[in-house]
Amino acid sequence: MSEKHESEPRPEAGHAPRPEAGSGARPAPPPPRVLDPRSLRGLAHPLRIQLLRALRHHGPATASQLAERLGESSGATSYHLRQLAAHGFVEDDPERGKGRERWWKAAQQGTAIDESLHANPDPEVQGAVEVFLYEIANIHTQELHTFLGNRHQWIDEWNGASDISDFTLHLSPERQRELNERIHALIGEYHAAEDRDAPGVQRVRMHLHAFPQHGAN
Repeated sequence: MSEKHESEPRPEAGHAPRPEAGSGARPAPPPPRVLDPRSLRGLAHPLRIQLLRALRHHGPATASQLAERLGESSGATSYHLRQLAAHGFVEDDPERGKGRERWWKAAQQGTAIDESLHANPDPEVQGAVEVFLYEIANIHTQELHTFLGNRHQWIDEWNGASDISDFTLHLSPERQRELNERIHALIGEYHAAEDRDAPGVQRVRMHLHAFPQHGAN
């Protein structure tokens, strides 16, 4: 289970193949931060997840700038940024932190949950897993709603290229993992070959949701 920025993926993510030397492709992104029980508990707060996402998507910022962006008080953002820093999710940006205000940047560009956390018997860990997953799902929903609400602002080519699809498959857990890995690898190939300066290029967000469902075959 992962959230990827620029990319948000594995997504927002660490499954991109490393390009051949001299191929001219962009280097593969660093692997995501894999959460353990302690770091998961440190991250599993809605505002902390939103702060980390903002730094990953929009770049370094101060607590005041993040407060304005997220509609929070600067005291709250400052406190939760320090908590994120204590767990290694954010760090000082030495290129900007020369004034009175402290500038922060994301320490990694992706986050993934270790599968063992789903079976961890600690109720606090399970509660943190729930907070993390629900907040990521909420972010995905917000992003989709934002696109739909602003769809008229995009040229027809982008509306035709966007995709909101769902599929029903019958798979074992092993086959589902295989499918996930193949999709992540394909996205990684496109990430490695992207040209951000090419005509018509925009930042594109892709969400992958895959889950079992009760019901008739």
